[in-house]
Amino acid sequence: MSTSDTSTSPQPIAGAHSTAPVPGEDFAVVLSRFACGLSLDQMAGPVVTAAKMNVFDTLACAAAGSSAPAVAETRELAVEWGGAPQASILTFGDKVPAHHAAWVNGTMAHARDYDDTHDAAVLHAGVSVVPAALAAAELRGGASGADFIAGVAAGLETICRLGVATQIGIIESGFMYTPLFGHFAATIAAGRVLGLDVNQMVNALGIAYSQVSGNHQVTRDGALTKRMQPGFAAKAALVSVQLAQRNVRGAQATFEGIDGFLRVYLHDRCDRQVLREGLGQRYEFTQLSYKPYPCCRFNHTAIEAALALRASQGIAAERIRRVRVGVNRQAYEAVCTPVEVRKLPPTIVHAQFSIPYNVAAALIDGSVGLGHFSGSSIHRADILALAQRVETFVDDDIEREWSRNISPARLEIDLEDGTTHTLRIDLPLGHHSRPMSTANFDAKAADCFRVSARSMSDGAPRQLRDLVNRLELLDDVRGLARVLEPAS
Repeated sequence: MSTSDTSTSPQPIAGAHSTAPVPGEDFAVVLSRFACGLSLDQMAGPVVTAAKMNVFDTLACAAAGSSAPAVAETRELAVEWGGAPQASILTFGDKVPAHHAAWVNGTMAHARDYDDTHDAAVLHAGVSVVPAALAAAELRGGASGADFIAGVAAGLETICRLGVATQIGIIESGFMYTPLFGHFAATIAAGRVLGLDVNQMVNALGIAYSQVSGNHQVTRDGALTKRMQPGFAAKAALVSVQLAQRNVRGAQATFEGIDGFLRVYLHDRCDRQVLREGLGQRYEFTQLSYKPYPCCRFNHTAIEAALALRASQGIAAERIRRVRVGVNRQAYEAVCTPVEVRKLPPTIVHAQFSIPYNVAAALIDGSVGLGHFSGSSIHRADILALAQRVETFVDDDIEREWSRNISPARLEIDLEDGTTHTLRIDLPLGHHSRPMSTANFDAKAADCFRVSARSMSDGAPRQLRDLVNRLELLDDVRGLARVLEPAS
């Protein structure tokens, strides 16, 4: 087909070089104009810092995820396929086509369930965005830190705005919003790093729309594809932006058309004003939270409550008769049911999505870490025995006050001597109002690098910290990938 055919040629967009809103234009145009025009000097210091924090945490999580189940198979397949050596598979050092690198790296970053969350949107933001942006930088032959930060910031803002604007929960919709919205967010990030213009970006979003997916059934079934879904989003992004560069025309009314994303996927339960209001002035991704525990965020308030009662009351596991945990309905469906599966998780993914397992681990060991999510750990008799005594329920007060958010937890421990200890935690550690410290992040990164599939230099976590600290000054961000190469 000729590139002059109207089915592939990009069409001019009204106001493509203006930041002023045009009545009736699709959100794809608004978003593309925002992303293509975003530059480092338009972002306040805290916004730049938030973007850099996400890059650091996401890449550290990828190091940890490199040794997780399903990653080796994914990487082996990408290497077997071969192709142009455009971008790096992190920690392994292979050079593969950019969309394959984004796929494997996105899978690694999410594999340990240790990555960021937006507690109100109930999604992970960086795991599709950062791998897509880095693959795009390598595909381009290098990109400045300023362009990379702009791309990451635009991508993070895309996924977070879609998340907070959405008014239907993941249980009702059946979609996981991390990969679902991640397709668009990763496309925005990669497109900004590659330097797409507004028309091309609109086409890229439309092409991404043809690939959008990401279901919740994977968590119910403990499927390893749960960790691949953000990688699929990053992969689709690299395909989409490269097709758009070649003037392939995608859907134009991607979000608000008659058969647009908001109607088809979200049943029009999305606040369109929230999508647009303050875009480019107020950054929703600065509200991202970060994880101190490598499991589903729905578990975290319950873990904290268990750790706090264990420490303050000196509770020994053998003294516990029963534990009751109250959460909102969304959390109950995600990490408490089916009851028999959550109390006796058959796979690592099931353990990552189990309040009974995680509360039992916290009460017995006084911690929840990467070591609790291995093939041997999930079969520990002491943890599983206590998990049988953990009962979960929908707390009416929590459901009424927090139905669409990451859930608080009300934890009650009944002891054999007849005493009961109760604690409610509303906001988990790592929430933007209860942030982790730089030392917390560095300790987490060190743990992540320690379990990498390939040994890296002893100073790799510190090198990553140093590069990210001066990211906006770098002429070429490909050094980020080099830090995560195996030691020679």
